[in-house]
Amino acid sequence: MVIVHHLDNSRSQRILWMLEELGLEYEIKHYKRDPNTMLAPPELKAVHPLGKSPVITDDGEVIAETGAIIEYLTDKTTQLRPKPGTKEYLRYRYWLHYGEGSAMSPLLLKLVFDVLPTKPMPFFVRPVAKGIAKGALKDFVMPQINNHLDYMEAELGKNTWFVGEDMTGADIMMSFPLEAIAGRADLGKQRKHLKAFLKRIHERPAYQRALEKGGEYTILGNK
Repeated sequence: MVIVHHLDNSRSQRILWMLEELGLEYEIKHYKRDPNTMLAPPELKAVHPLGKSPVITDDGEVIAETGAIIEYLTDKTTQLRPKPGTKEYLRYRYWLHYGEGSAMSPLLLKLVFDVLPTKPMPFFVRPVAKGIAKGALKDFVMPQINNHLDYMEAELGKNTWFVGEDMTGADIMMSFPLEAIAGRADLGKQRKHLKAFLKRIHERPAYQRALEKGGEYTILGNK
């Protein structure tokens, strides 16, 4: 049986959703973040040396990284993926890696520059920190995020899902950056396809079951 080492309010929520969509039996081992640092507890290092989540164990194997886990599960079941060797599979693999690669980079920068001015520092440094953060967000980070949003909006205008008319593991991967963006930046009235995508995934029974089992889920400041 698949065991999901699930850290509260983390990327491992996608793995619970994936398993619910696949209809696989699984067990959850819950881990709580440190209330002061918000980091994962040291117990996770007993599962994987980096002490990060998600991690699953299955048939004696330890698999980490969301994309690698989703690929493992789709290979295991041959579900939620196009047939290997097809053009659709190439598109599927692209979006599977884009979700944690290109899409997340500017979001992490936004998180850093949003939080930076709130950190303890000498009072005379705070105006400088605020100025640097504001300038970086305005001139670099937000233009990057908007560029990605426009790209994703255009791609979702071609199909119901990122790969085609059927949902795949790539859509599960893409849920996290889009939920994170929606939590920290306005999607804008013109991005109707992105909003429809989020509404569509949130209404899926498997997504809702995963939330019930995984616990409270807020993404990068999403309220």
